[in-house]
Amino acid sequence: MLSVGVFAGILGALLGLGGGIVVTPILVIGFNLPIHYAIGASIVAVIATSSGASIAYLKDDLLNIRTAMFLEIFTTVGALLGAILAGFFAPIWLNFFFGILLMYQAFRMWRKLYGKQVSETVAKPNQLAHKLQLNASYYDKALGKQIDYHVENVFLGSLIMLWAGLASGLLGIGSGMFKVFAMDSVMKMPLKPSSATSNLMMGVTASASALVYFFNGTIRADIAVPIALGIIVGATIGARMMPHVSTRHLRQLFIPIVGLAGIQLLLKACNITLY
Repeated sequence: MLSVGVFAGILGALLGLGGGIVVTPILVIGFNLPIHYAIGASIVAVIATSSGASIAYLKDDLLNIRTAMFLEIFTTVGALLGAILAGFFAPIWLNFFFGILLMYQAFRMWRKLYGKQVSETVAKPNQLAHKLQLNASYYDKALGKQIDYHVENVFLGSLIMLWAGLASGLLGIGSGMFKVFAMDSVMKMPLKPSSATSNLMMGVTASASALVYFFNGTIRADIAVPIALGIIVGATIGARMMPHVSTRHLRQLFIPIVGLAGIQLLLKACNITLY
């Protein structure tokens, strides 16, 4: 479980994911654990990934803290609503909706990589983003230069964050992929600060819903503790690696993971489970 945690932490820190997408299937298939205990451990994994990676990203100045805190208002509200509705609501239609959204995200990233417009999309100055002081800059160690960027489509991005929080609480996932989608594809932030900021936000979102899962008894210490310890180590390693990895390679790693996650949610919507 420690080894699983290290692997999930590295992958989660690199891509702005919670690690639950790795932890849940491995615990169910490899360790033969009931799905509800695996989901409880994945919520803890999300918090551990956020804790381990955010410290390193803060030192590297990759985090857009103002954007994170503004958008976290919407994700936290969504997570609380989702956790409350989890016991009363059959999330089949939500699985379908988010599955389609993830497939669309994978397609958008594929177009950025292999389409005619290979370079990063430059956002236009946005009045609301300017008033909220969401625009920022970061130093790209892979390119060796400072990159200034603007944030746009703040309202639409906030709406997606609300739904991402709902998915986190209702489906027991970190919803990091949806956060990266909102910032990278909708709000036109570069992928590296999008992934770093997603890591910071996931911990807050997961903490809001983890309380409900804790009192439900689905978070077991003998499972969650070794996973969390491994993830903290792995997330620190992944966060140190990410500034030196090119954006192109990050997208090449991101596309198959997002696509597979989308297919999995669509299969769940049709009552077909892979594990």
